[in-house]
Amino acid sequence: MRDDVTELRNFYAAPLGAAAGRILHRRLDRLWPDMRGTTLLGLGYAGPVLGGLGERAGRVVAAMPARQGAEHWPAAGPGRTVLTDEDALPFPDLGFDRILLVHDIETAEHLSRRLREVWRILADDGRLAVVVPNRRGLWAWFDHTPFGSGRPYSKSQLFRLLDDSLFTVLGSREALFLPPLPWRRAAAAADAWERLGQFCLPAFGGVVVAEAAKRRYGMTLEAVGARTRLGRLMPRPVATCAGRPPSRSSPPSSPVPTRSCAGSRSP
Repeated sequence: MRDDVTELRNFYAAPLGAAAGRILHRRLDRLWPDMRGTTLLGLGYAGPVLGGLGERAGRVVAAMPARQGAEHWPAAGPGRTVLTDEDALPFPDLGFDRILLVHDIETAEHLSRRLREVWRILADDGRLAVVVPNRRGLWAWFDHTPFGSGRPYSKSQLFRLLDDSLFTVLGSREALFLPPLPWRRAAAAADAWERLGQFCLPAFGGVVVAEAAKRRYGMTLEAVGARTRLGRLMPRPVATCAGRPPSRSSPPSSPVPTRSCAGSRSP
C-alpha cells in the first residue's frame, strides 16, 4: 500500500527527511553527473531527490501514481507534476533518457506491469535508477518513515527483479547509513554517518541504489505463451481425396488451404 502524498511531504519537510533527501540526491548526482539535454522522469515520489538534477536536464517530469496522490513540484516555478495510473503511463515509447524510481516499486500493486511500462518509455540507450529499502538496513524496520512501507529488497532480489523485467544491472551501492531516528543532532551529522557506514558496514545502508540499462533482446514467457495460443487458433490444411465431394457443411469458397491425399492424381 502506497503512502499518502501528505505523509511523504511531511517526512521530507522534517530534519530527518531533509537529510535523507540530500544524501540520496548526492548519490544520484554522482551516478549521473552529465544531464545536459536529457529528458528525465521521476516516478513515485522523486521530487526531493531530483533537486539539482532537474535543473541540468533538458526536460523533467515528476509522475505520481493516483493511489498516492500528487502535489505541485517544484515548489517554485511552473509545475512539472502529472498524476498517472500505475500501470498505464501517458508517455510515448522511448520518451525518456533517464528514469528514476523512488518510493515506487516496493509499494506497487502490479509490479510486473509497472516495470513493463518503465521499459517501454525508456530510450534504448537510456538509464534507469531504482532506490528501494534495503532488507538488511535499519530503515526497513521503522514504519515512521516511508522507507518502512512496502517490501524491502536485498541486492540479489532487486537484481533478479530487474533481470526478469528485461533490464541489465550496471552497478549498485548502499546509501543512507544515518539512523532512522528523529533526532536533530543525528540528522545534522548525516554526512559523518554516511562516511562511517560506507567504511565500516557498507552492506547495511538504509537503501539500495541500482542503475540499469534496457535490454533489447529476449522474449518473455508471456509472449511465448501468446504465440503458442495463436498457433492453436490458426486454420490447418484440410485433406480432400479425388472423387470425394467436399463436406456440405463447409462453405464452397473456404479460405482454409487444402492438400490432396497421397496417391491421388489430377484428372
